[in-house]
Amino acid sequence: MIVHSFTFNPFSTNCYVVTDGDETVVIDPSCQADGEVAHVMNAIDSSGAPLTRVLLTHAHIDHIFGCAALCDAYGVGLSVHREDEPLLARATDQASMFGMQMDVPPAPSSYLEEGSPVAIGTRSWDVLHVPGHSPGSVAFVDREEGLVFSGDVLFAGSIGRTDLWKGSLPVLMQSIFGKLVPLGDDVRVLSGHGPETTIGQEKASNPFLNGGAPI
Repeated sequence: MIVHSFTFNPFSTNCYVVTDGDETVVIDPSCQADGEVAHVMNAIDSSGAPLTRVLLTHAHIDHIFGCAALCDAYGVGLSVHREDEPLLARATDQASMFGMQMDVPPAPSSYLEEGSPVAIGTRSWDVLHVPGHSPGSVAFVDREEGLVFSGDVLFAGSIGRTDLWKGSLPVLMQSIFGKLVPLGDDVRVLSGHGPETTIGQEKASNPFLNGGAPI
């Protein structure tokens, strides 16, 4: 499996282009400017495997800027948890709150659910529902590779904000301690913002985790 990561837009949001076997997927197309979209398309076209789906860890504006461009260019659908569909539907309203414009993303072609794995190439990713930052936040776990795409749930040295629509600190901490921490100390964490880390590193040094118990 090959993972290419990019950091785009004024919010410094990570986008991942992942290829395995004969499939490529994009996780959180944060590409906003034309040049950013071009970088992602170049990564897809250079992968040797067609783009088959766009996956969203959640539908906040900074993670969905490129949905319309990629889905239209490659004729693919996007997948999101059903509880974040209202955020996706209000994408242009989210943009206007920050004085920005964006193309209207397509409606979901499928929904992500815990217990229904995502297949990519030869791999199967577990989907974990990890609300708290948004009601429909999910994480993608590749157990064979020992990594998790955590979205805005867990960062290196921090956690996702909980002051947005339907955010909740207690719920977020339950998601982290109930779903992510049990994955194991060696599991790599590829977050929605910031550098890569591991579960063990965050347990040891993240001030929100090293108290040892959820709020």
